[in-house]
Amino acid sequence: MCTENKKIAIQDTYGERFQHCWGCGPKNEDGLHLHSYPSEDGESCICQFVPDKKYTGGVPANLYGGMIAMLFDCHGTASAAWFAHKNKGLELTEDTVIGRFITARLEIDFKKPVPMEEVITVTARAEELGERKAIIVMEMEAKGEIRAKAKMVAVSVKDNM
Repeated sequence: MCTENKKIAIQDTYGERFQHCWGCGPKNEDGLHLHSYPSEDGESCICQFVPDKKYTGGVPANLYGGMIAMLFDCHGTASAAWFAHKNKGLELTEDTVIGRFITARLEIDFKKPVPMEEVITVTARAEELGERKAIIVMEMEAKGEIRAKAKMVAVSVKDNM
């Protein structure tokens, strides 16, 4: 759940074909249904998640690294889609079918363990935005501390991918 004023999640505007991701797809019955929202000023995107204890890593109190990567992956591509959409002068509405981005490269710096069963906030910003490519930088915060940072290269795809 997010406290942003805009209540339309970026993932809810994906075209039918792209709504089945385990992490963020609204139509994946077994998925996590992550939601990413543009900030009020549109300069960042925010995703919040509380990991269940079943997503633990080798130390029971810490989140599994693969889940950290998945959070960056799903939120980063949603954010890239938003920044490209905004760059065209468009807003999110209930009728929006946003352009889709996929991950071409993802670099993660794991700074501190990510605690279980606590609110994790991932904030994304566009570092560079081109015609087909976006470079997204992200920070993962929990309990007031930066736990991981990521840099993603995301590329736009056509609906017939």
